[in-house]
Amino acid sequence: MKDLGDVERYEFKKKLEEIKSCKGQHTELISLYIPPNRQISDVMSYLRNEYSQSTNIKSKTTRKNVLSAIESIMSRLRYFKRPPENGLVFFVGNTIRGANETEMVAYVIEPPVPIQSFIYRCDSSFYTQPLEDLLAERDVYGLFLIDRRECTIGMLRGKRIELIDYLTSRVPGKHGRGGQSQRRFERLIELAAHEWFEKCGKKISEIFLNEKDLKGIFVGGPGPTKYHFVDGDYLHYEVKKKIIDIFDTGYTDESGLRELVEIISQRKDELKISKEKRVMRRFLKEIVKREKSLAVYGEEEVRRALEMGAVDTLLLSEDLDRYRVKLRCESCGREEEVTTGRAGIEEMEKKGRRCRACDGIMVIKEKIDVIEELSKKALEMGTKVELISKDSEEGATLLNTFGGIAGILRYNL
Repeated sequence: MKDLGDVERYEFKKKLEEIKSCKGQHTELISLYIPPNRQISDVMSYLRNEYSQSTNIKSKTTRKNVLSAIESIMSRLRYFKRPPENGLVFFVGNTIRGANETEMVAYVIEPPVPIQSFIYRCDSSFYTQPLEDLLAERDVYGLFLIDRRECTIGMLRGKRIELIDYLTSRVPGKHGRGGQSQRRFERLIELAAHEWFEKCGKKISEIFLNEKDLKGIFVGGPGPTKYHFVDGDYLHYEVKKKIIDIFDTGYTDESGLRELVEIISQRKDELKISKEKRVMRRFLKEIVKREKSLAVYGEEEVRRALEMGAVDTLLLSEDLDRYRVKLRCESCGREEEVTTGRAGIEEMEKKGRRCRACDGIMVIKEKIDVIEELSKKALEMGTKVELISKDSEEGATLLNTFGGIAGILRYNL
């Protein structure tokens, strides 16, 4: 299965979120998955049979809506001689759009990878799970940090650091007495440490054995304890086989996970997070230059540079929840474009926006996600696009300090 590009993955995810938000009043939303090797004639025959059976639905409204959805799919299928190379997915039906109001929606999707099975479902929501599986991150690595006091277990999923579990021990510290009492106490400490390591090993093995896409494991922690733990018989042999490398870290708590990922990203160039950190460091290096800086940030400045074809790499935060909205005055016809969030769109939809020219009401004509809009412009200009997660320190800086929109220029403006 191919790995989706950042922009492709983002757009696919947004479309799925829109489809998942659709709800029907009853079981009248149809989801149809057609694999590439399925004959269109077979699908049409199947749908005619479903249409015939649906005429027996008792509820008049539900029957009407289901039959309309099937008719809509069949009319669209007539334009296809055969399914596209990756198959075809239909989501069609009457969705709730307000109090006692419904609206017919029809989504036709060509998935980025081939569909394996023919699926027909009629329910109160669209069945999106097979497409959601395509978004599952394949670049997955296990992380754990351990010493005699703490154990932190996490995952690195692409560019996202995920804390899975945090354990603390009751292993006593050093004993100051001498003689026989000291030796007895040291034996008790070693017994407690052994039990602690067994507990950690069981938990780590359980978590990582259940992760089917795990590519490898990185280990961290201060001092020699982590080596003793890995060399011992505490981990399941399948888990132990997946350990790629062991690193020294100052901490074994959640901050230690970030420290471990920082070290890994500097040593392992093939990881997604390594690429992200490299491009962000390049941008931050340009920011501090007093002369001939190749850094640009802020929406208007980046837009201007994109229009000039001056941007080499566009940096966008994955958490940039902003939309570019086109408005038109109903009185004088004046048009305007603004960038706003979801709350701003809802406010405009409810109350409209006053026209600066005639004080008339401006209504929304079009809205598009800023990431999709700027990515499209960038690709038209031959500009590379990097979507940056906020999980890293650099990613958080892009979102919080630079507004989530920045770029590295081809030449100084």
